Amino acid sequence: RGKEEKYKVRMPKLRMVKEYVDKRKSINDVDRNVFKFKKSSEEKSKKMDKEEKLFRETFMYRKEIRVLATATAERSVPSARRADLPLTAGEQLDVIEAVQGHAAICRNAQGRYGYVLVEHLNFR
Repeated sequence: RGKEEKYKVRMPKLRMVKEYVDKRKSINDVDRNVFKFKKSSEEKSKKMDKEEKLFRETFMYRKEIRVLATATAERSVPSARRADLPLTAGEQLDVIEAVQGHAAICRNAQGRYGYVLVEHLNFR
């Protein structure tokens, strides 16, 4: 050990201007975020298309999908049927169509569609 420490050469730290270091870090972060964003958005769009296709087949919905209103789920409700949309309290939902009776067709943030009882929704 003594010989290794004796011949060890210590290099001085090169000092950089702080602004340059910050700028370099921000440029590198932006490049990384751009690539991650593209990948996740492609996956998300494929999943949304798949969910929309499943929705159109299940509900026999041929019209254009338009959001009539936005609502918040008041309480968590599990789905009893496949056509029902499971809810979590505070979740934001897009109301697609108000069906006769006490139900509405809604879409959640993940792109899933289903029936939701109007009594579980809070319209603001």
